[in-house]
Amino acid sequence: MTRVIADISMSLDGFVTGPNVSAANGMGDGGLALHTWALHPDPVDAGVLDETVAATGAVIMGRRLFDIIDAPGGWNDEMGYGGSRAADPPVLVVTRTPPEHVRLADRMTFVVDGVASAVAKGASIAGERDVVIMGGAEVIRGALDAGLVHELRLHLAPVLLGAGTPLFTGARVRQLRQVHARPSSQATHVTYQVS
Repeated sequence: MTRVIADISMSLDGFVTGPNVSAANGMGDGGLALHTWALHPDPVDAGVLDETVAATGAVIMGRRLFDIIDAPGGWNDEMGYGGSRAADPPVLVVTRTPPEHVRLADRMTFVVDGVASAVAKGASIAGERDVVIMGGAEVIRGALDAGLVHELRLHLAPVLLGAGTPLFTGARVRQLRQVHARPSSQATHVTYQVS
């Protein structure tokens, strides 16, 4: 059975970007620290990346995240899904308006009818492998609220950003069951089953 996994790095104070996000500053001020574990992995981090990349059959992201990874300084042959693994699973971008020009056009499909449609399309592509919703926060919140997510994987970076894009805003009370926690020198990787 295909699992839908929301997977995102987050600061200890709950932000998935730092403040002052822009095209030139895609992760916001201080936000790159959220991904140190993926960009410069220690052995535990490398294991998390390898397992995730091997199990991923399709990736879903929102338009803001797409704009960052499709920018000239974004994903390339050496850096992409899975950090330096630069894996290239099919990517579905949830957006109301697809862009006119796409640098990574061979990897991207635009879904204009919402996150539920993207998850259904991702599941048909992924087969027995996982559909990973890698962000941003709005897409993950929407998928959680719609009951589409089986697991929530958080990579907690040891940083306090103080401001930025919060992962959870106005969320309803929801019980999660922790099924796995793996500390590394740069993050704590926690997996929750969503009920």
